[in-house]
Amino acid sequence: EWPETGRLALYLLGLRATCPLPEPGPQRLLVTWLKYYLEEDWAGSRRHGQPLTSYYQYSLGVLALCVHHKRVREEVIHRLLAAEHHGRFRHAGGSAVDTEAVAALAFTCLERERLVGSRLAAELQAARRRVRRRMVEVQDPDGFFGNVYSTPWAMQVFIATNTCRTQPAYGRAMAALLENLDALTTAATMAQALPVLHGRSYLDIASMRCQEEPDTLTPVSAEPPAEMLGNMTVRLLVECPEPWCPQHQLYDRTVSAPAGASLLDVLRVAAMQGPPNFTFVTQDTPQGPFLSRVLGMEARQQQRRYWQLLTAPGTSLQMG
Repeated sequence: EWPETGRLALYLLGLRATCPLPEPGPQRLLVTWLKYYLEEDWAGSRRHGQPLTSYYQYSLGVLALCVHHKRVREEVIHRLLAAEHHGRFRHAGGSAVDTEAVAALAFTCLERERLVGSRLAAELQAARRRVRRRMVEVQDPDGFFGNVYSTPWAMQVFIATNTCRTQPAYGRAMAALLENLDALTTAATMAQALPVLHGRSYLDIASMRCQEEPDTLTPVSAEPPAEMLGNMTVRLLVECPEPWCPQHQLYDRTVSAPAGASLLDVLRVAAMQGPPNFTFVTQDTPQGPFLSRVLGMEARQQQRRYWQLLTAPGTSLQMG
């Protein structure tokens, strides 16, 4: 099975943030498992020169261990440094803002918590500056770093390095985020943005004084969203530009769906009509459903092959 590096890392970050009771047994066991996953993650894919899961999950693992004040083997850190230096965080020529941001947060944490020597700390500092500079360069006209989901990660880097007040790009990103808060619909995406809205980063978890933390977790009853009446017509086009695809256009039909329907709703409607028959498969993730198979064509993480969601004529959907 795949190592659960990213999921366990997020769980440990959340556990530390909730100020658990001083019972180190179970928590220490989870930290040990995360160290094991980091090694398995890499060992399982040595011939590919990259982690078995992804550099995003690998960086999350290093960050979580650092927040728990646990040392990481220098070889693990050097793998991330080499990936940053050689531009391996990107795939298919696209941006990888979220991965670079998580790695930069891990670098900053290792340096700040003094879990590395002075020479390695200087390398981490230089890598962090390069990542921050690239983020400013790739910021789009709308103010996003990458998209609405990766933007909070990038903003955490500016907060953690105390550069948000001197960097105009941060102000533009905050304005864009505030205008698109309704796009954050899952616990995972909210958890990335909430610290930013309060001027914090995940690194602040490492220095929390739990005895001074009030218990403010109270349930809130949300009002149901207003129902939209009527229908809309959507053109659903599935393309496969690879040479081994028999036809580059695998599906091209109009789909009638309720007004305000999500893309997932449209795919479900398409699957119920036919011919031609439309099929798709999703996988549950902390960020919501992940599109893994369409018309029998499967995304393969080992080969870094993914489905890309576009709005006509060729703009990547901000909501992934």
